[in-house]
Amino acid sequence: MPQFYHDIELPGCKIPGNLFLAPIAGFSDAAFRSICIEKGASMGFTEMVSCDGLVRNGEKTKALLKRAANEDFFAVQLFTSDPEMALKAAAEVMSYRPDVIDLNCGCPVPKVVKNGAGSALMNDLPRLKDIVTALTEGAAEYAKTERSAAPPVSVKIRSGWDSSSINYIETAQTAVDAGASMISLHSRTRAQGYSGRAAWEHLRILKESISVPVIGSGDLFSPEAALEMFESTGCDGVMFSRGALGNPWIFEQTKHLLLTGKPIEQPSDLEKIAVALKHLDAAVFFNGEARACKEMKKHLCSYTKGTSGAAAIRNLIVHASSHAEYREILLHHNTETAE
Repeated sequence: MPQFYHDIELPGCKIPGNLFLAPIAGFSDAAFRSICIEKGASMGFTEMVSCDGLVRNGEKTKALLKRAANEDFFAVQLFTSDPEMALKAAAEVMSYRPDVIDLNCGCPVPKVVKNGAGSALMNDLPRLKDIVTALTEGAAEYAKTERSAAPPVSVKIRSGWDSSSINYIETAQTAVDAGASMISLHSRTRAQGYSGRAAWEHLRILKESISVPVIGSGDLFSPEAALEMFESTGCDGVMFSRGALGNPWIFEQTKHLLLTGKPIEQPSDLEKIAVALKHLDAAVFFNGEARACKEMKKHLCSYTKGTSGAAAIRNLIVHASSHAEYREILLHHNTETAE
């Protein structure tokens, strides 16, 4: 069996493994990344961080940049439509010691796209080139003054704006020419959003077309899907997004499958609840009780999906509002499951 699990070599940075947690707005905060790292993720990406917010030292922006103690490798994803802002943000983000700086060129959300950021950059490749250049040069200049190594820059893209403008090869090559050291491709168009099938054949073509590591994303909901993506595309790594929600075990399961060719057992209901509790506690630690309790509803509903009495516990979760309430619900469910 080919060795699909391996380190990712980038300039000045060797990432130990090639199974990544994607940047997911509203989900991939320090608490969730810490759980995924514990369960085998090689590296996690932050939620999208606004370059403007970073430069202006916004409190909400800084909250997105918290780093868990077990994150030996840590990638910050930035978004902007302004090369000058990217240059300033590159220097600002260095104080957070990122191992990789990632540029979002794939977000399909209207409020991001209407400002020329996210997947809108795929329609303006000269601007994309200027932004990637600004990030690489800004990080390098800061690193020079601090006598440290500049983190590599990666770029996350989609297949194109819509089915009539599939330009992922041109977009990726533009980014590489500007200094990008890795490309992540979610092989859907902006118009598709998250619907329809991801065109994995685009990953294969991209891997054959550019010289830097290619990370695949899209329709990865099981270890078997990840193995199939490696086999059919030749990509260098994979990035789990929705497939990791409520299921951080997907990382260790995929690693085991890639290394041995054999699956491992699914976590028990008891283990799912135990990890959900650990995630809840981490969320309160990093985000404070009010924010954690608001944002953990979606995570906890995902963790309990498929467990015994899932519908009843989800009904309780959506009406809970405090750390203590959540813990009582989960611990009671755990006790019932164990009986």
